[in-house]
Amino acid sequence: MTTQTAPSPAPEAAPPRVHRAWSVAAVAFVTIIGAAAFASLPGLLIEPLHEEFDWSHGTIGLAVSVNLALYGLTAPFAAALMDRFGIRRVVAIALTVIAAGSVATLWMTASWQLIMYWGVLVGLGSGSMALAFAATVTNRWFVARRGLVTGILTAAGASGQLIFLPLLAWLVEHHGWRPAAVTVSLAALTVVPFVWLLLRDHPADVGLAPYGGTYAARPAPVRGAARRTVAVLFRAARTGPFWLLAGTFAICGASTNGLVKTHFVPSAHDHGMPVTAAAGLLAVIGLFDVIGTVFSGWLTDRFEARRLLVVYYALRGISLLFLPMLLAPAVDVPMVFFIVFYGLDWVATVPPTIALCREHYGEDSAIVFGWVLAAHQVGAALVAFLGGLARDAFGSYDLVWYASGALCAMAALMAMVIRRRPAAAALPA
Repeated sequence: MTTQTAPSPAPEAAPPRVHRAWSVAAVAFVTIIGAAAFASLPGLLIEPLHEEFDWSHGTIGLAVSVNLALYGLTAPFAAALMDRFGIRRVVAIALTVIAAGSVATLWMTASWQLIMYWGVLVGLGSGSMALAFAATVTNRWFVARRGLVTGILTAAGASGQLIFLPLLAWLVEHHGWRPAAVTVSLAALTVVPFVWLLLRDHPADVGLAPYGGTYAARPAPVRGAARRTVAVLFRAARTGPFWLLAGTFAICGASTNGLVKTHFVPSAHDHGMPVTAAAGLLAVIGLFDVIGTVFSGWLTDRFEARRLLVVYYALRGISLLFLPMLLAPAVDVPMVFFIVFYGLDWVATVPPTIALCREHYGEDSAIVFGWVLAAHQVGAALVAFLGGLARDAFGSYDLVWYASGALCAMAALMAMVIRRRPAAAALPA
C-alpha cells in the first residue's frame, strides 16, 4: 500500500526587486509637487491685487493669513480622515477643492471674496495636502529609511516651488494674475488621476510588508476622526515636548511661509528689484531646499533630532538678521550667498520634527505632527498679516526681518530643552 505525501506548498513569489513603497513615495512626491503651485502664488499676488483693486497690503495679507491658518488647522483632522476614509479619497478631494478655490478668484470684485476663495477654500484644500500627508505615507509604508523618505517628500514642495515660481512670475508680469490662478487650478486637477489610480492606502492592500518591516494586516477604519483628533491633542498637550515642538515649529512657519514666501518678493521690489528676479531667487531657494531637506532626512536617521533643530534655527536666525542689508536693485554675490544658505535651511526642520513626534507619540504621531503643523501655520499666518501691516505702517519690511531673526534664536533655545523620551515611557491616557 502506497502512502500519499501531502503536496508541498507552492513557493512564495519572489519579492519585487524595487519595493512598492518606493513607487507610493514617488506618487506622493509628484502629488505634492503639483499641489505646490498654490503655495507659490501668494507672494506674487500682493502687488498686482494692490494695484488693480487698491486693497492694502494688510488686507491682502489677511487673506494669505487665513489661508495659512486653515492650512495648519486642517492638517490634524486630515490625518485622522486618512485613517478613516483612506489617503486616496482625502487627497483627491483636497486637490479638487484647491482647483475650485483658485479658479473662483477670476470673478472676485471685493476683498472678502479673496478671503473666501483663496483664504478658506484653498486653505482647507491645502491643509489636507499638508506635511501630515507625507507623515502618514511614511509611517504606513516605511520602517527603515523613514528620515530619508520624510526629507524627500518634504523637498517635493520645494521642487514644486522651483518649477512653478518662475512660470507664475512670468505669467503675472506679462499677462496678469488671472492666468497664473488658472495655472494653479490646472496643476491641482492634473494630479488627481495619478492619486486615484496609483496611490495605495496601506502595504497590506497589495499583500506587502512596509519597507524594512514585517507584514501586518490593514487596520480597520478608525471612526470618529474629529473626536480622535481632538482627543490626541488633549493627551499630547499634557506633555512638555508637544509645546516645545509646537513653539519651535510656529517660529519655523513665521520665518518661512509667513515671511519669506509671502513678503520676500514685495520687499525686494521695494528696493528696486524686478518681480521676476525676486521670484527667481525664491525658486533658487527651492532648489537648495531640496538638497538641504533630503540631507536633513539623511542626518535625522543618524543623529539626535533635537540637536539638529538647534543648529538649523540658530543658522536661520543669523541669516535673517543680515538680509535687510543685502536687498538691492540688482542681484549680487552676497544675496546669492544668502539664498543658497537660507535655501539649505528652509524646511530642513521637518524631518527631525517628525522624528521627535514619532519618538514621543508613536502611532498617534501623524496626528500630533498635524497639530504641530497647525502651530507652524498659525505662526506663518500671524507674520503674513503683521508683515503687511508693518509695511503699511513703516514703509519697509526691515523691522519684520530683524524680529524673525530674534524669534529663530528663541526657537534654537526651545529645541535645546527637548529631552529624549525614555524607552518605557508612553503617552498619558
